[in-house]
Amino acid sequence: MTTKLTLSVALASAAMTFSLAAFEAAAQGYVTSTESVWQSGSRGCVRTGYWTPTLADADCDPDQVSRPAPAAPPEPPAEVAPAPPPQPEVAAVAPPPPPKPAPLKPVPLTLGAAELFAFDRTTLTPAGRAKLEKEVVDRVRQDYSDLRVININGHTDRLGGVQYNQRLSERRAEAVRNYLVSRGFDGSKIETYGYGKTMPVKSCPDQKSRKALIECLTPNRRVEIEIQGTRR
Repeated sequence: MTTKLTLSVALASAAMTFSLAAFEAAAQGYVTSTESVWQSGSRGCVRTGYWTPTLADADCDPDQVSRPAPAAPPEPPAEVAPAPPPQPEVAAVAPPPPPKPAPLKPVPLTLGAAELFAFDRTTLTPAGRAKLEKEVVDRVRQDYSDLRVININGHTDRLGGVQYNQRLSERRAEAVRNYLVSRGFDGSKIETYGYGKTMPVKSCPDQKSRKALIECLTPNRRVEIEIQGTRR
């Protein structure tokens, strides 16, 4: 009885050993001896029936061992655009001031000779002096902070000779200048000119009545005063 039990235990142990070896061989794909692969007399490894290429050993079947894919070449470094050179600092420039408005062109003040003088005369009437006081003296003092020049231009109608009318226009311009000087104006800033009958502003045909012709030509008998200076 004891002998049979011992034999059974020995057989079971051998079976377990064979099963373990078979399991290990199946796991490795080669017949092994202790810790190394068992080799035949031709130094070749002995495969088990469970061998597959996935169990290939690098020493036994180097051609069957899958090689790792070659590493991809490193990507070249990305090109980095060079930094722009530093720009010099530009000081902020204030916008230019708006242009000053162009000075107004002086408009000549036109006074009819009949308002200043009697017909064919060069002496200012009282009404003429009052007209100059209001239209020129008061205007300059109120509207101008600086006076540069006053131009006085005398004109006549076409009646009479050229020389006579030329002299008449000059004397009337001088009469206006003298009045302004008497009212405190600087005579060096007053210019006088006589144009006689060379610059009419109205043309009148000859008429039967001399009086009617003189009346028609009234706009041509005039004194023009142009004031230039700095307005307040």
